[in-house]
Amino acid sequence: MSTQMCHARVIASLVGCTALVLALTGTTAQAHTGDPGRQTLAAGDGWGSEGTGTTGGSAADADHVYTVTTWAEFKAALAAGGTAPKIIKVKGTIDPVAEGCAAFEATGYDFAAYLEKYSPENWGLDTDLTGEPADSPEGLRAVSAANQDKVIKANVPANTTIIGVGKNAGIRGGSLQIKGVDNVILRNLTFEAPLDCFPQWDPTDGATGAWNSEYDAVVVYGSTHVWIDHNTLSDGRYPDSTLPTYFGEVYQQHDGLLDIVRGANYVTASWNSFQDHDKTLMIGNSDSAASTDTGKLKVTLHHNLFEGIVERAPRVRFGQVDAYNNHFVVAEGQSYSYSFGVGIASQLYAEKNAFSLPAGISAAKTLKKWSEAPLTAENNYVNGTLVDLIAVHNAEIPAETLQSGAGWTPTLRTKVDSPRAVPGIVDHRAGAGEIC
Repeated sequence: MSTQMCHARVIASLVGCTALVLALTGTTAQAHTGDPGRQTLAAGDGWGSEGTGTTGGSAADADHVYTVTTWAEFKAALAAGGTAPKIIKVKGTIDPVAEGCAAFEATGYDFAAYLEKYSPENWGLDTDLTGEPADSPEGLRAVSAANQDKVIKANVPANTTIIGVGKNAGIRGGSLQIKGVDNVILRNLTFEAPLDCFPQWDPTDGATGAWNSEYDAVVVYGSTHVWIDHNTLSDGRYPDSTLPTYFGEVYQQHDGLLDIVRGANYVTASWNSFQDHDKTLMIGNSDSAASTDTGKLKVTLHHNLFEGIVERAPRVRFGQVDAYNNHFVVAEGQSYSYSFGVGIASQLYAEKNAFSLPAGISAAKTLKKWSEAPLTAENNYVNGTLVDLIAVHNAEIPAETLQSGAGWTPTLRTKVDSPRAVPGIVDHRAGAGEIC
């Protein structure tokens, strides 16, 4: 929060902090009180406002408002009070992996023994590790992984608001599971993506095998009415560039930052900063999930910053996804695959976004076709110039010709900014620390 904003809050205390945030950060929260923990998603602000809207724990009584400073306190607050409305205020950085990966290791686990047994020279590349006994290096790895899983995952109940206090609140290495519930708000937190302590080697993954990891920072699984706003999500202290290599492959310890999957519906993600990550945001996790995902996965993405992102910003299957006023920044020399991934039965509507691309990265790469599914991509700007992303993509990558016309028009929007202004607006206002 800027000094000017704090000064304005003192002068205009009768107006309340919420009104100031609305004016100065562009947040479209419904202004009920001066407490950001009681703000709700404004009417018309994306798919999350559909139907009953998203109010989170705004109606919580005094007994169901918690301030937590440790991971243990956080999980206890989540479990308290059932589905009664609750507000959990996170103060400072909470860390479920503060004691390091060794705290999760099963008795007898030895990573050097794991590498020795399953190296391509000794194991080959034709057989995966399924069926290895419990006392094998793989069996002990699996037990160790289960120990980590139990500790770092936190289940978020219905009717809950989780909000960071001030500018420096966050969750380091935890995985929030918003699973099978309704009405959740998540705001003003800095997430360091979970680091999988025990990735599994799969010799049969690709021509030369691969390391596969678990854990997303935030998972919305089969849940409805979720608002994810003003958060910062990144790899933090452990960017992929710092990860070691074994068997000639990167020892991948990261999965996603945000996954919206398995029939999740009515989600608005606004004013977040996604930074320095590979597989970032997935909407729909399987081509075979038509029975659970058809007619669902309705998601709005607006005023988010995607900076230093390799791919999946987002990758979409099945859903009607409205993506507008986002800023995509590709750094000079970074690895970059694509931004919008067009997957099976998806209906992506990408409008009035801004892309900042370095020399050598064509606007054609911003789109990636995974399956035959038409999309709308209109009034998007690349380096300050209006570009027809579909036309450029089809001209330069004819093997992946995309069809224009998503078949629907978004109506749940509040303020839509000029795409020319998006970089200046989003870069200065997205992410954690912008809410009182």
